[in-house]
Amino acid sequence: MNLDGTPAIEAGVRIVYADGVHLGKGVYLDQGVYLHALPNGITIGDGTFIMHHTVLHVFNFRGLPNAGIRIGQNCFLGEYNVIRGQGGVHIGNDVYTGPMVQFVAVNHVFQDATKLIRQQGITARGILVEDDVWIGANVTVVDGVTIGKGSIIGAGSVVTQDIPPYSIAVGIPAKVIKSRQELYQNHPQGEVSVFFGSLEQLRQ
Repeated sequence: MNLDGTPAIEAGVRIVYADGVHLGKGVYLDQGVYLHALPNGITIGDGTFIMHHTVLHVFNFRGLPNAGIRIGQNCFLGEYNVIRGQGGVHIGNDVYTGPMVQFVAVNHVFQDATKLIRQQGITARGILVEDDVWIGANVTVVDGVTIGKGSIIGAGSVVTQDIPPYSIAVGIPAKVIKSRQELYQNHPQGEVSVFFGSLEQLRQ
């Protein structure tokens, strides 16, 4: 395992093909996290927290050229997230996800109804999540999608197509309902209190 500092690794973390794992400074792996870095590996950036029972699995058993998982700095992946990295999953800096979010960078070919699905192969185009994105609980992001910088994906959504920067998108399939830039211009914060917890203080 390649370390830029001393990570905090809780009990019950399992790491397979550790030579392919690179952890930045201040990385936190909560209980039950599973990293499987089969060829092309897993990189987790400085100050990123991976919460309990999250699975990062490159899953490259077919020699896929772009397989791998790259997570940027100061991210927070919630409980029971799953990242399947066959086509490559690249997550930028300052990305937050709720619990039970899935990134699935692979798809099965199924057009020929005369053949078993498992015999028709797969496609793997990859997933890109740009910086400063917030993804709500129980979201699924499918292969071939880019989520633009500063976007928010509402809880329970299924993201099947690209989301432009600074969008708020919800639904199955996820559709853009508003621009955050419009929200900022027309809906000031007002009297609502804003709190900053210990996680932000730990990163200072």
